[in-house]
Amino acid sequence: MTVKELRLVVTADDYAEAVAFYRDVLGLPERASYSSPDGRVTILEVERATLEIADPGQADFIDEVEVGRRVAGKYRVAFEVENSAATTKELAAAGATVVAEPTRTPWNSLNSRLETPGGIQLTLFTELDLK
Repeated sequence: MTVKELRLVVTADDYAEAVAFYRDVLGLPERASYSSPDGRVTILEVERATLEIADPGQADFIDEVEVGRRVAGKYRVAFEVENSAATTKELAAAGATVVAEPTRTPWNSLNSRLETPGGIQLTLFTELDLK
């Protein structure tokens, strides 16, 4: 068996707001969009996707490092961006709630945590030089 694509499907009560946030503000290119008599879907691209599996202890540790307390549910989306501090400000101005400002992690990245329109926990991270 070969898995060729990871697709995260988000059901958003305010579809237009969610599409605008991820496509227009975060800058994810639109691959396709479809509609049916009952609804709409837009497929957005990212350069690369990974599936990160953590046990509860590691999930607790990540939340402690990024936020200072346990806040994420079972699922959290993380995006690597060029400048997590600037992107955090941009997303906050576009309607996301900042849960934690960017902080340097023990694994040498600058991570912030937001709650997006639609209620998704989002980590933004920028890999820092190993200097």
